[in-house]
Amino acid sequence: MNIPSTITDPKKRYDFLLLFDVTDGNPNGDPDAGNLPRVDPETMQGIVTDVCLKRKIRNYVDLKQSPGGPLDLSDEGDGNLFGIFVRDSGVALNTKIEAAVKQANQEAKPDKKTTNVKGRAEMCRRYYDVRMFGGVLSTGDYNCGQVRGPMQLTFSRSVDPILPADIAITRVAITKEGEAKETEIGRKAQVPYGLYLGKGFYSPMLAKDTGVTSADLELFWEAVIGMFENDRSAARGHMVMREVIVFIHDSPLGNAPSGRLFGRLKIHRKPGIDAPRSVDDYDIALDESDLPDGVQILRLIE
Repeated sequence: MNIPSTITDPKKRYDFLLLFDVTDGNPNGDPDAGNLPRVDPETMQGIVTDVCLKRKIRNYVDLKQSPGGPLDLSDEGDGNLFGIFVRDSGVALNTKIEAAVKQANQEAKPDKKTTNVKGRAEMCRRYYDVRMFGGVLSTGDYNCGQVRGPMQLTFSRSVDPILPADIAITRVAITKEGEAKETEIGRKAQVPYGLYLGKGFYSPMLAKDTGVTSADLELFWEAVIGMFENDRSAARGHMVMREVIVFIHDSPLGNAPSGRLFGRLKIHRKPGIDAPRSVDDYDIALDESDLPDGVQILRLIE
């Protein structure tokens, strides 16, 4: 996948929009509502949390960097590694923190009150998700403080209200020998169709603290484009990334407010469409004229 170098400079600021849709699937179940798709109870717009999208990005990075299993993170070199801190590896998070502290400083002693600066730096070097998204690293005997990640995502919200469906499914196979054959009823939650818009922000000021590199950014954009393609399941239906629109700032502090830039994307249902069932049921327009000085637009999916 060819990622343009214009969006891999860690010293620049990037604001971006993610436009994706789901067909006959549950993009993000709500455990408070029996795993039905998340909704805003006042507007009935669908919601996909930032945590949900970050999980998919982590999984993509994990698949690409360590297809055979967890990476060997004992490398004592200076270069960044691509481990994933928050993953189901069977290793407790505090154990990972302790290992990083001891590699950075063999003489380190348990200390819950004082941040181990070398250990914090080693955590950022070892783990891609800590370097990009941040994390709380003070939960165990070895305190590595907190990391504020330079790459942040908002909740994604559907353009129109959605109507979550709770569909009955049946099973006729028995689970154990001698069991009476009876049809069992289960449930499956889904959204017939929803078009979702999310927002994201990258701060080069925070990236300097965590050590983000061009390779990190290139991998992030690649993961954003491909995260649904490598996260298929029957429950999620068909999810597709439709647009990744990046606003590139010349100034590390930004050349225009993100709200003004995001407002350039207009999405409206086409006339006569009461119940959208496809992205083709929408008019999607991006105003690329008269951009503020020092701002460029790049669309990653044409």
